[in-house]
Amino acid sequence: MPYATVADLQAVLGEPRLVQLTDLARPPVGLVDEAVAERALEDASAEIDGYLVGRYTLPLEPAPAVLRVHCCTLAHSRLLGSVATEVDREEAKAARKYLADVARGDVSLVAPSAVPPVAGVGAVLSNPGSKVMGRGDW
Repeated sequence: MPYATVADLQAVLGEPRLVQLTDLARPPVGLVDEAVAERALEDASAEIDGYLVGRYTLPLEPAPAVLRVHCCTLAHSRLLGSVATEVDREEAKAARKYLADVARGDVSLVAPSAVPPVAGVGAVLSNPGSKVMGRGDW
């Protein structure tokens, strides 16, 4: 199951750009080819899973929103192919670096509220006791 939908990809790229990248018919029909876009999203999701497989149980349900963003970036890169600009290549490289950081454990995909508590860490108790010296003791 892809981490992003064609609608997500269209929201990021805009419909004219997505038509340009997916309408491979000759002559062009001027519409988004959903099958081409889906294939790019599935390939990008498979690449993401390759990074996550050793650290998380897949499929992630629900998938963190950050994976939708990176899935769109990687799918866009796949749709561009050899015509990708330096900026496009850098964005895909940054997405892959983030995923490598997740795979190493430097970044977590789990929400902070879902992180289990660290063993041995609990509430701090203090007992101020009684005063030994006060202002009047000068």
